Amino acid sequence: MKILIADDELVSRKKMEKLIQNLGHETLTAKDGGEAWETWNEERMKMVITDWVMPGMDGLELCRKIRESEGSQYTYIIMVTSKSNINDIVTGIDTGADDFISKPFIKEELLVRIRAGERLLGIETRDIVIFSMAKLAESRDPETGYHLERIQYYTKTLAEAIAGSENPPDEIDRLFIENIFYTSPLHDIGKIGTPDFVLLKPGRLDDKEFEIMKNHSRLGFETINEALQRYPTADYLKMSAEIALSHHEKYDGSGYPEGLKGKAIPLAARIVALADVYDALVSKRVYKDAFLHDMAKALILQGNGSHFDPMVVEAFLTSEKKFVQIYERFKEQ
Repeated sequence: MKILIADDELVSRKKMEKLIQNLGHETLTAKDGGEAWETWNEERMKMVITDWVMPGMDGLELCRKIRESEGSQYTYIIMVTSKSNINDIVTGIDTGADDFISKPFIKEELLVRIRAGERLLGIETRDIVIFSMAKLAESRDPETGYHLERIQYYTKTLAEAIAGSENPPDEIDRLFIENIFYTSPLHDIGKIGTPDFVLLKPGRLDDKEFEIMKNHSRLGFETINEALQRYPTADYLKMSAEIALSHHEKYDGSGYPEGLKGKAIPLAARIVALADVYDALVSKRVYKDAFLHDMAKALILQGNGSHFDPMVVEAFLTSEKKFVQIYERFKEQ
């Protein structure tokens, strides 16, 4: 990552530059706020470490100008200061600073602060990349409308309902709910590799075509799993891979691609399975009209224990009004 250092004290600036470079980052330096502003405006680096007190434009004004100009591409700003008064800290945060380092700083503290910034910026990048990848797959199918947005909120609603039930599974926690919201749009990422004559066919698929379509589950899994092999601790990639592979499995073992049964199917995939089917039922397609909610509900109840996990169906029943609201919010034009 490229990090901008703004400090009017040469010794302090050089010390920080060397420490940051030893951490593996590229650095740019500025001797005051005005120079830092010009550099940031030209380079748009994702992290800035700035002294508070500098001649001309100080750190507060630099922070304010960056916040006014950054748009949707967030910059993480760490303020270096000898100020410890709570009112000063509040002023810095209100201006837009994300974190503070006390003067004189030490290497270990600097490392911790930078890593905190990397985590926040990594989350922002993760969410953008996930949704962009999902939209790429969706763009090949002109009928999906706001499908991804609805899937996100359907799955979050189901996960929250399960979390609030009498005996929720241990794996349902706030991180699980956050991850399923962000990763569920990747359920059909494998469709990028599905031939157009199958994916874009205006009608129901024959048996041979359906076999080709089914392969998108494995293609999606393989795509995400390559990233998972490089970053094995990334829980969101693990969930993404599970969803891509298993969201067409059925609770009674009659689904694909592996014929998994019951709780052998990852919970996130069981949740996405119901959300995906519900959205397909209430959405218009060339081969069918959109079903009303009550009809979709009846078909889901018909699949209770066979297609769908009864726990997930129960969560659907307790939150069906939210499903209707979500569809109305992201209704196809």
